[in-house]
Amino acid sequence: MSGAGAFLLVAGSLQVVRGDLDWQQATLSQYLSGPGGLLLRTLYCVLAAAIVLLATGLYAQLSAKARSGAPLLLLCFGALALAGVAIGDSWLPQVAPDFHHWFHHTCAITAFLCVTTGMVLQAWRFRMDDRWRHHFPLAAMWSVACYALLWLHALWPPAGQGWVQKLLIALIVLAMWLGGWWLWRAAAGAVVGSQR
Repeated sequence: MSGAGAFLLVAGSLQVVRGDLDWQQATLSQYLSGPGGLLLRTLYCVLAAAIVLLATGLYAQLSAKARSGAPLLLLCFGALALAGVAIGDSWLPQVAPDFHHWFHHTCAITAFLCVTTGMVLQAWRFRMDDRWRHHFPLAAMWSVACYALLWLHALWPPAGQGWVQKLLIALIVLAMWLGGWWLWRAAAGAVVGSQR
């Protein structure tokens, strides 16, 4: 949860601090270089690690019949691609600009597709677990909204602006934070239950 919170705080602050970029037009990737870029790249990697921890924790917490490797793998692969965006943007632009362009876009698209698809599938699995079923409606609506916004951003030119992409990222990261909160509460409840 703290990784998601730190990411939102820094990414949001850079929208105000970076006067050289128009926050409505610039994608979040444009903030990876220049002032604050190293901090944002670092938090991309922290967020990627948080996604892996969340996916692993949810897999372990769900009942056997609700578990599926698909959301776990999609979320972990998306996290790896997210880290690829950050790491690639640290040194590739100077060494291999053409390859950097391809690598950045491939990693970014992979991260968005894998994470949003993983979110939808994970939400769907919640309905199969008695302890997690009450989270299903919100998780399903939120994840489907993120998935739909991703495709709207990709396919409809007026929605291709930076602020739409940043809204999508914020919704995804907030979903990760919420999932972490639910996981923490479920784990805390399991500990209390075992002590009785």
